[in-house]
Amino acid sequence: MKALQKWVSGFAILALLLALAGCGGQSQSTGGSSTGTAGETAAGGEKAKTIGMSFPAADHGWLGAIIKNAEDEAKAQGIQYVITTAADPNKQTNDVEDLISQKVDAIVMLPIESAALTPVAKKVKEAGIPLVIVDREIESDDFTALVKGDNKGIGQGAGKYLAEQLGGTGKIVEIIGVPSSVTTLRSEGFREAIQDHPGMEIIVSQSGDFQKEKSLHVMQNILQSQPQIDAVYTHDDEMALGVLQAIKEANRTDIKIVTGAGGHKDVYKLIKDGDSLLKATFIYSPLMVKDAVKVAVDIVNGKTPSEKEIVLEAAQVTQENVDQYYDENANY
Repeated sequence: MKALQKWVSGFAILALLLALAGCGGQSQSTGGSSTGTAGETAAGGEKAKTIGMSFPAADHGWLGAIIKNAEDEAKAQGIQYVITTAADPNKQTNDVEDLISQKVDAIVMLPIESAALTPVAKKVKEAGIPLVIVDREIESDDFTALVKGDNKGIGQGAGKYLAEQLGGTGKIVEIIGVPSSVTTLRSEGFREAIQDHPGMEIIVSQSGDFQKEKSLHVMQNILQSQPQIDAVYTHDDEMALGVLQAIKEANRTDIKIVTGAGGHKDVYKLIKDGDSLLKATFIYSPLMVKDAVKVAVDIVNGKTPSEKEIVLEAAQVTQENVDQYYDENANY
């Protein structure tokens, strides 16, 4: 009798393990590694089409939303997928090389750094795998399609807005992002916009690495060294939130305006509620990755992209129009 009970118990445990193993879904993303279903077969015995996706680690709310939106879109498209995340360019390069070895049918990549990920893009091309770049560009044309926001437009919009608000005169602090096309273009656009206003001066330009905490500490140091600041142009909404915290904790009353970029719902809420400093941001939505995934799926299904570069508008958001964009339930 005891032997029978042990046999039944063992069988039940085995059945439970098998059941749990079958609940994994299409793909599972983990911090720095991934598992997928590239080896499954479609109806009729054909190998299922699979896209690989390589993103920076979600150390930033915008990147977290990118990963979530990418996975949501892949599921909506009914495509098999493998997601990898990396905290540094070397790891991301290894991730993409691994996707090549898995012989995925297309790759969607958001480069951590533009220059560092350019060589692996060449390897993707040499392997005959379509490559869709999203957000940050690479320093070559070794890609099939590019989906990005209007980074220069963000800089131009912010420069024009600050010139109008400050009457063409003011001392400006610029908080920039990581080394990438995004950072370069947002800086270039801003400088172009203020070049006709000689009274506007960028007194400090320093990196906040697209992170709130880093930007908080950077701004604290800048506030100690700069007795007069009229406005802060940040390349990113989370950096804007860190800057805003530093200014308010320091009780600085000379600073009139802080601008952001990206479309963070917390920034929208501050603008909506009439914050005294954070008065404008510019659209750079993490929803753009959905377009990138759609393009990759179209390519896998034999469709040629209608254009190699898709640029999404950098609309200005202020209290006058923020209700069109604010969604308290958004991923970001």
